[in-house]
Amino acid sequence: ALAGFVAIVVMILPHLNPPDARQADAMEPPGNVVVEVRWPDGLDTDIDLWVQAPADIPVGYSNKGGAVFNLLRDDLGKRADATGLNYEVSYSRGILPGEYTVNVHLYRNPGRTLPVPVTVVTSVKKSAEESARQILASKVDLTREGQEITAYRFRLDDQGDLVPGSVHNLQRPLRNWKKR
Repeated sequence: ALAGFVAIVVMILPHLNPPDARQADAMEPPGNVVVEVRWPDGLDTDIDLWVQAPADIPVGYSNKGGAVFNLLRDDLGKRADATGLNYEVSYSRGILPGEYTVNVHLYRNPGRTLPVPVTVVTSVKKSAEESARQILASKVDLTREGQEITAYRFRLDDQGDLVPGSVHNLQRPLRNWKKR
């Protein structure tokens, strides 16, 4: 009898206080702007992704979170890697209008395999109901340790659309930012 009572209570509990609309909105998952980098699997090479959203600080291995972006995976090459896949990913919380910068940095390359080809992809997901849509992709070659390349800079409007003519790769260093 006690087991039956406990089972009924467990089944009723989720219905006693369902989340309201504000709570449901607050629980929307991140991932409105997704930036991914990939380089050849099996290389013992540490490539770092650096991203910067409008009016935010750069996000990368030494600063894994800002007001907009978070670095979700910092891949160290073969070091502490259970998958053997080489990739890094940053996700945003929301879509701010303005300029975004995406850089890649060759941090460590003990195997001295050069150049290291890196693929950079950016996708935008405007709402929880729709799928992410790729808006940019680029391939860059890193040729020496310590090299940081701006893969691209681009602007999004207030609807989360890519502003025509805004994509370029004018170098903007992100690694050596300083807190003010």
